[in-house]
Amino acid sequence: MKKLYTLLLLLPTMLLAQNSKTACEVVNKINKLIQKEHVSPKPIDDSLSVFVFDNLIDQYDPSRNIFLRSEYNLLAKKYRLNIDNLILKNDCSFLNEMVSLYRNGLERKKLALEQLQLKTLNYNQNDTIRFYKKSFPIYMKENEIEKVWNKKIRFEVLNEIASSSSNLDSLQANFITLEPAAKEKIISNEICQTNSLLATESKPEESLYNFFCLYFDPHTSYFSNDSKSTFVASLSKEHFSMGLTVSLNEMNEIIISEINPNGPAFETGKLKKGDKITAVFNQKEKLEVSCSSLQAISNMITSESNKKITLSLQRNSGKIFDVFVEKKIMKDEENSVFSFIIGEESKVGYIKIPTFYADLDGTGAAGCAEDVAKEVYKLKKDNIKGLVIDLIDNGGGSMEEAIKLAGMFINTGIISIVVDKTQKQLLINDPYKGMLYKGPIVVLVNSNTASASEFFSAIMQDYNRALLLGSSTLGKATMQTILPLEENKMTDFLKLTINKFYRITGKSHQYNGVDPDVILPEFYENIYQKENNFPTAIKNDSIIPSVKFKPFVKRDLINHLAQNSAKRVAADDYFKNIKSINHTINELLDRSKTELPMTLLAIQKQNLITADLWEQINKYDATSNPLDVYNSTINKFLLGIYPTEKTINQYQIDNLKNNPYLNEAVNIINDYNTSR
Repeated sequence: MKKLYTLLLLLPTMLLAQNSKTACEVVNKINKLIQKEHVSPKPIDDSLSVFVFDNLIDQYDPSRNIFLRSEYNLLAKKYRLNIDNLILKNDCSFLNEMVSLYRNGLERKKLALEQLQLKTLNYNQNDTIRFYKKSFPIYMKENEIEKVWNKKIRFEVLNEIASSSSNLDSLQANFITLEPAAKEKIISNEICQTNSLLATESKPEESLYNFFCLYFDPHTSYFSNDSKSTFVASLSKEHFSMGLTVSLNEMNEIIISEINPNGPAFETGKLKKGDKITAVFNQKEKLEVSCSSLQAISNMITSESNKKITLSLQRNSGKIFDVFVEKKIMKDEENSVFSFIIGEESKVGYIKIPTFYADLDGTGAAGCAEDVAKEVYKLKKDNIKGLVIDLIDNGGGSMEEAIKLAGMFINTGIISIVVDKTQKQLLINDPYKGMLYKGPIVVLVNSNTASASEFFSAIMQDYNRALLLGSSTLGKATMQTILPLEENKMTDFLKLTINKFYRITGKSHQYNGVDPDVILPEFYENIYQKENNFPTAIKNDSIIPSVKFKPFVKRDLINHLAQNSAKRVAADDYFKNIKSINHTINELLDRSKTELPMTLLAIQKQNLITADLWEQINKYDATSNPLDVYNSTINKFLLGIYPTEKTINQYQIDNLKNNPYLNEAVNIINDYNTSR
């Protein structure tokens, strides 16, 4: 019996050692593939070691309340400059040690919280709390654990109470009554989340794989078979879906905001808009919303492998019930092209392209470019005088679809130059002869316009085929492909950056983004994370091209239209106010560290400032001179055949009627038509 007990004690260590060896084998396979195929591979050295170590620490302890400073110092001394050497030696045992200390830290946190549950907290002591813009050093000592959590819980309790009402006098008068429930809620949720982390069968090796990949550039990443399937599905306009949309309410609860009448969730007959999701179960694992991260909940709901989901829901009446939903293949309305006509006298076509989706599974479904061609055909039947192509928040997708789409609007010629790791230049030709549409075009872009949509926008700009309107784009001019780590083993994959794209001028929008011809202010424009915010992003460069091309119109005309537009934008109160609100946002966020007194008054004041700002943003609409938005003749006919599409169609129309970006695009097209 003693021998068996000893073996049982050794077994977890032996398993960890085995996992460690396997993890390193995978990392070395990743490295081999990267060194062979990546457009700009880097050596495995101390820089990689520091990058991987720091990212692992930040992932495990982002708020700096899990690891002790002594534990961090021990790990840093042993591994921060040594992970590169250990990987090359096939020794990834450092991961086991980090995970072990992390779990110890979670147990320590849980114990401290359980002790705080039994204590009376003092809210009258003179104290402050600081919020840092970036990560800060690990500072916690063993004798400070309870102090750190005492302070955090006191702040969360004060924040919970302050957020419950704007009447400070009432809150202060009833504080003694409100505090116990708030304290119990905050601590119970923290303990629940900690238990979830301890119980989760995490895969720390996948974090190692991804941080290793991220060192080479932000778009190279590791895929398991499941994550690969989910990624591929995200580039399709059809995939397994429950047919519902969720959102966060003002209490940060997950609620059902929309139910597709064609979807399996609607077919159950049990769900309603406004129902609160309290838990999600995939037949193997149950995630309580109050105890799990939004990322974990989202992954379970959207994963292609989770085709059967049970939702635990709570209705406004307080009734709690479970609903089983089996996903089915559905059209993704948020991943599908749609079109409208703006104006009766001078009709302007509008086409929204949410992503550059493609038929990656070979099912025969139409890709983005083919769908756009269909919508252009419909709009031309109604004799439009111009076209707006909306790429706002289009994160990219299939480069092949972007090439096809550019070819539909360019008469003929080279549209881009591709460079691989050998610096060999490959010219991409317009795949079609002639143009699908010959009228004026405005392309709408913003900070979230990325990758394939930037590629398309740059081509349209270089050929003077369209005027670009909006904000500077994300700045990704690289192409990725998905490769298996082993040819005969379809379990591990790498999304790998293999090419860089250059414009026909020889310039690149990599790192810097595509600058539109007319700048339009947008909310949060200095907050969006762009390519140049990633420390490992490939830097901008240029090449000397040998490409001749014929622009659609002279640049002087585009510049003239841009100058007229810029004058209108500068005088527009809507855009002036966006700049003012953005200035306030920047002032709040640009403070390197904010020190806040731990009092109900100070916390409520801070909350009211933030709430007021959110209200300004959420309620800020351009309600004057609404646009006349309606369906093309063909789409009106199709809605008669498919009446279930009317709800989403009306929703789309309502969103466009007071869209100031679209309004200015229409102004530009009208200006173009009078200038010719």
